[in-house]
Amino acid sequence: MGDAMAGTRRQPETTAAAAAAEPGRIRRRGLMLVLSSPSGAGKTTISRRLLAGDDNLSMSISVTTRAPRPGERDGIDYSFIDRARYDAMVADGELLEHARVFDNFYGTPRAAVEAALSDGRDVLFDIDWQGTQQLKEAARDDLVSVFVLPPSAEELERRLRSRAQDSDAVIAGRMAKAADELSHWAEYDYVLINRDLDESVARVRAILEAERARRERLVGLGEFVRRVQGEL
Repeated sequence: MGDAMAGTRRQPETTAAAAAAEPGRIRRRGLMLVLSSPSGAGKTTISRRLLAGDDNLSMSISVTTRAPRPGERDGIDYSFIDRARYDAMVADGELLEHARVFDNFYGTPRAAVEAALSDGRDVLFDIDWQGTQQLKEAARDDLVSVFVLPPSAEELERRLRSRAQDSDAVIAGRMAKAADELSHWAEYDYVLINRDLDESVARVRAILEAERARRERLVGLGEFVRRVQGEL
């Protein structure tokens, strides 16, 4: 389902007519689902499971100034751009959020996300608290944010080490950064403790389904109700 609405409070004049043309069917504006967590808490694994089981959910593709890592594909994993292009996008307001992470720069292109939302498609974001704050400022009505907590610091370190990707120094740095990241949990709409992956995925899916049904996201709902009332 799709709609041409540019915001949950700015419905175009054609919306009601479009909804009325499909009796019994209400169009929906898409939403932005954000998952944040300290590295190793499980947000990336949860994201992959969500994407694999939902055709109406797609991953936001960020731009970045860093070089591609082995196996990464331009336009699929990231859009790899140079610093000059990145700076121009920031200056022109083309990014919904942007941040510097470990001497590299990242951002979310605005146009692709807004097109998806207007078409009734949902967009998933794997970003930190800073990016989430920027999205909240840019499009609060479209945002649903979830913070994923590890069950303990010990388990968080165990998960980081089990990936066998980072040195002891890098792991120590990620653990130190986790304390700051955890301090922002109260800024999110939902918080879950990732003790069991299947359970965590199920909970996020339940959040997504509930948020999709929110009255504010249903385009032309008032006109639909008035039409039904008129038929009684």
